[in-house]
This record gives sequence, C-alpha cells and structure tokens, in this order.
Amino acid sequence: MGPSQKSNVCGRLSRRALGFFSRDAGMVQRTNLGILRALVCQESTKFKNVWTTHSRSPIAYERGRIYFNNYRCCVSSVASEPRKLYEMPKCSKSEKIEDALLWECPLGEMLPDPSDNKSSLIALTAHNWLLRVSATTGKVLEKIYLASYCKFRYLSWDTPQEVIAVKSAQNKCSTLARQAGIQQPVLLYLAVFHVLPFSLIGILEINKKIFGNVTDATLSHGILIVMYSSGLVRLYSFQAITKQFMQQKLDLGCACRWGGTTGTVGEAPFGIPCNIKITDTPPLLFEVSSLENAFQIGGHPWHYIITPNKKKQKGVFHICALKDNSLAKNGIQEMECCSLESDWIYFHPDASGRIIHVGPNQVKVLKLSEVENNSAQHQISEDFVILANREKNKNENLPTVTASGRVVKRNFSILDDDPEQETFKIVDYEDELDLLSVVAVTQIDAEGKAHLDFHCNEYGTLLKSIPLVESWDVTYSHEVYFDRDLVLHIEQKPSRVFSCYVYQMVCDPGEEEETTDQRSKTDHNNFKF
Repeated sequence: MGPSQKSNVCGRLSRRALGFFSRDAGMVQRTNLGILRALVCQESTKFKNVWTTHSRSPIAYERGRIYFNNYRCCVSSVASEPRKLYEMPKCSKSEKIEDALLWECPLGEMLPDPSDNKSSLIALTAHNWLLRVSATTGKVLEKIYLASYCKFRYLSWDTPQEVIAVKSAQNKCSTLARQAGIQQPVLLYLAVFHVLPFSLIGILEINKKIFGNVTDATLSHGILIVMYSSGLVRLYSFQAITKQFMQQKLDLGCACRWGGTTGTVGEAPFGIPCNIKITDTPPLLFEVSSLENAFQIGGHPWHYIITPNKKKQKGVFHICALKDNSLAKNGIQEMECCSLESDWIYFHPDASGRIIHVGPNQVKVLKLSEVENNSAQHQISEDFVILANREKNKNENLPTVTASGRVVKRNFSILDDDPEQETFKIVDYEDELDLLSVVAVTQIDAEGKAHLDFHCNEYGTLLKSIPLVESWDVTYSHEVYFDRDLVLHIEQKPSRVFSCYVYQMVCDPGEEEETTDQRSKTDHNNFKF
C-alpha cells in the first residue's frame, strides 16, 4: 500500500489554530514538523545559497551553529543571514580546543543553576582542561583539569547527552625504549563523566598486561569495546569493571590524598588520579573477528554486522543474531558493483531496526523480520531501493568491423563509480522531518556538479531535489548536513583550505532576485576566518 492522503498545509494550520489535538504532549511539535516537511518538499520551495566563507582551520557544524578556529568562533546559521554569536579571546597553542560536543538540557528536567538549562559546548583543550562553554555567549562556565600523566585528545558520547568519555592519545613505545627493553604498560586512558551537573565516574586505564596489544578502545552505551590489529573486537561491561576494579571513589572539587600527594580533584596541578586499574581479566561479554575492526550492533531483536576477516571479503557483509551468532536468512549482503570506493552499510538511525546499504549507484534499505513459521530465526529483505539516475552507455559492447571485414566484439565495462555517471556520495537521515537525504554527484567536463535529494523514509519516494551551485571535486573531503530548513556543505581542499556553503529554504520567489555577488560581498566584509 502506498502512503495515505494527508491534509495540506493550510488545513493543518487551521487545525492547529483551533486546537484540534490529542492530549499527547508532543502532538503540537509533530504537527509543526509535519507542516515544515510539507513546505520543504513542495515544488515551489527553493534552497538558496545565502552564505559562503573560507577558513584555514577546520569548520564544524552542530545544531544550527557553525564553528571556526578550533571551536573558538561560533556563527549562527538559523537567522536569515548567518551571524556571529561569539568569538573567544585568542589563546596559546597549548590552550586550543582539540575536540568538542554540544550538550543540550534534557526536556522536563530543571537543573539547579539557570545557566545549566541552556545549551553548552563541552570542550577539551590541548593542555588537558575539560571546559563547559555557553553555546550562545562563549563564556566558560565550568573547568576541570584532567591530568598530567597522559595527553587527552578525543571526546565522545558514551550515552548521548548523559555520559561522556574522554580518550587519551595512545602511548607508543619509542625506538629507544624498545632497545632498552622498557615496556609501556598503559596503552591509553578513558575518563568518564556524567554531564550537567558534572560528576566523575572514573578514569580507566587500558594496559598491555591485561588486554594485550590493543590498537584502540572506546565506550558506547556502557560497553567497553577493545580492538586489535588482527581484526578482533572484544566487549566488556564498563559497569562491572567499575564495580570490581575501582580503587577509590573520587568527587570533583573535594580534597583527596593519592600516592602521597594531597590535592583537590579536578583542579590543577593535582587533576584526577586514575582510580580504575584492572588487575585481572574482566568477564568477556562478546567477541568477534571482523575486517578492519568493522562491527556494528542494532536491529530488533539485536543483530550485528561484520565483514569476514579476509581482504578478499571486503564489501561482503554478514548480518548475525547477537544471542547465538546465527546468520540471518539472506544475511550475507554483497552489492554487485565494480568500483574504486567500497560500498558501506549501517543500521538505520531512525531506530526502526532497518539497515541502510549504500553503493555507488544504489541505496538499499533492508528490513529485519521473523521467518514465517519460525520465530527463532530472522531474515533480511528489501524494504525499498533508490537508484541513481543513469543512462546505459550505448557504445558499450558494440561490435567493431575491421578493414578486412572481420567483426570484433569489444568487451569492457565502466566502473560503477565512474565520475561521468551519477554516483551516490553521502546518505544521511533528518530525524525531525523523517527524510533520507542523498548526495549524488556527476562529473561534467572539468568540474563535478552535485545535488541533494530528499526521499520519503518510509517508502523511498523522491520528494525533492536541490542543486548545489558550487562545483564538487570528488578528490576533496566533503560533509553535507540537512537540518530542518538548512543545507550546509563543508569542503576540505588541498593545503588545509576549508570552505563552507550555507543554503536556506526560500518560499517567496521574490527573494531570489538578490544576486550571489551581493551576498558574497556582504558576507566577506563581516566575517574573516
């Protein structure tokens, strides 16, 4: 069955004005987003390039905010013209922000300090300070000094918007140390915090004696994931590790005596001692071997995706049940494509349990369901497929007649990611509007042209296509964000030159009279990065 007929925007606005809603607290928000989706996808709506800028440092985007100069300058992209929200004072190289996460106050919960109820940027500096910065003013609201015994470099969510993990750079044994027979027992550290209000869970060391030659480790949803160069991936319960191996509970801002030294936890120079030291092999939850440590968990019930740990198996994906490692029916997914770049696969971020498999010329959305008459086994089937808009090469495999009259049949095939053919480069999901966004690129003469397509997340139907005015070089690194009524393209060119292109939704055709040259002149006068 196809999608059911829905009321138009005018009807929805009338119903909203009259209060025709259920008692569901989220009904008004869903109705508003439904109206916005209808406006975004209607034929007359255009997306206009309203701002373009360039930078010598990386550009990041998060929830309507564009960050420059290692997160020290913030520009709002929500207004009709992007405007600078704040710029933090210049700092030394040792104080620069290495990584950052945007934290937003949970709904339905009031925090003690009024400033805590506003969005904050959690930032990690090069000299091991963890900062909480106001997302609207750039004011530093809170500071925690981590430690001097290692170099912390990466931030990630363990539990989104609740628990963060701060990971150190990995200790690597120097040539001199190896020659002297000195071993590096600790490979890396993980500092784990509850956020807002900040409270320390603990700092965990990953050491060689217990875990062996680890190449990486991370935390995700309370699971410690440890990876090895052989492709082996092991999972442990972080809660169980904390309970068994925590040496002493530490509280931020409180006095502490550790190793003969007394100081305040989280303040310089004392910092935070490593209080979780694993002395014995913790209970193993799960173990699997996969090519390049590629391992994902998702679906309903839980399944995982791996690539068999052999180079010739690259591009082959196995979907297996987590409970017993059994392969799902039709669980071996291999896209029959001949391309320079590999296809990729992941669980759909809409929590539907579906799987997205992307190749150069097609996007498959797969669903996981019970096998008929056997509820213990599950099967993979196609929900829908999105195909690239391509014309078959008429000259392919045509016979050639030689001067002597002999017929020679040419046999060659074009790569599926040939630049002259429309090729999929990025697939993302806009959760609030329930749309799949797909970037397709075609090389035309010397430059590539890209367009962003919006597809119905339920049926795969093409609803809208937006051309990007800037050229697209497939050899550069690209990121594209679609956020409600905004499209943002970040491009990294050679010699670390970064470009940012901002598009906004325009419903009034009269607004399109403004020329790109006028906009660029205004923008570059106001912003310099």
